[in-house]
Amino acid sequence: MQIREKLVDFVVNNYLFGDSARLPSDHESLVDQGIIDSTGVLELVEFLEESFGIEVLEVETVPDNLGSIANLTKYVEGKQVGSGLAR
Repeated sequence: MQIREKLVDFVVNNYLFGDSARLPSDHESLVDQGIIDSTGVLELVEFLEESFGIEVLEVETVPDNLGSIANLTKYVEGKQVGSGLAR
């Protein structure tokens, strides 16, 4: 499964309770759309670390990295390339 698809699956199943119709577009803010809150960000970070084998530093928990599906995909891809985990 590709990175984006794993992320979408996680968001739909964990924050939207399976309602994929409520999923915002890839570039829309997950916070502004009311999909995730501060607790949700913590869950998201745990998912990223476990699912993609990356370490998310506290300074990296910003909207430019975690704010949307597109940002998340780019962030994970960059972390994997930087750590030699690119798939």
